[in-house]
Amino acid sequence: MKRFLVGVTALATALVLTACSGNAGGGAPGGGAVAQGDPVAESTAPATSSTPATSSSSATPTPSSSAKPTSSKPKPPPKPKPTPKPAPKPAPNAANVPCKTALATPGVSACVDLSSLKTWLLQDGKVIYGPVKQLPGKKGHATPTGVFRVSAKVKNYHSREFDAPMPNSVFFLPGIAFHTGSLSVYSHGCIHLSTAASQKYFSTLQNGNVVQVVA
Repeated sequence: MKRFLVGVTALATALVLTACSGNAGGGAPGGGAVAQGDPVAESTAPATSSTPATSSSSATPTPSSSAKPTSSKPKPPPKPKPTPKPAPKPAPNAANVPCKTALATPGVSACVDLSSLKTWLLQDGKVIYGPVKQLPGKKGHATPTGVFRVSAKVKNYHSREFDAPMPNSVFFLPGIAFHTGSLSVYSHGCIHLSTAASQKYFSTLQNGNVVQVVA
């Protein structure tokens, strides 16, 4: 029994000495043991990177140098076309006015054509109003022809001789005037005009203006 115990003790002692020598599993080259924390041992360990490898497929693609950049600036709206100006209206033709004296008179004048039953207002030989219809004196009370001048203007004249109103009267002879009157009944020598025409003659003609009456 003592021998058995001695053998077991000797075996245990041998195992302990072998473990502490550092040669278990093979020693270092040259028979020397490498101490813990030796820089040589640390350098021989394989280097490991803490940063994971980046896949080549996740790399940001570089834009092609041949691609042209697109402009984000908006195009200006087209300019509106200018509206054409209306052509000026031609001046009334004075060639049809039969009153040569009235046409040649500077300033404002009036022309009366008994045969065509028309009348005009002129200024410096140009037509400024007309022709408009007029109705002269009837047979036995014909309107006289010739060159006359405006002598008086009465807005609301009333004829005592014929007991008749004569609005917008413009006299160029005693008892003879332009005034508002019938355009279907001849007068006793005056020149009948429509209401609008008589107002125009009353506002345009002034004392001394020429009135020419032709047959």
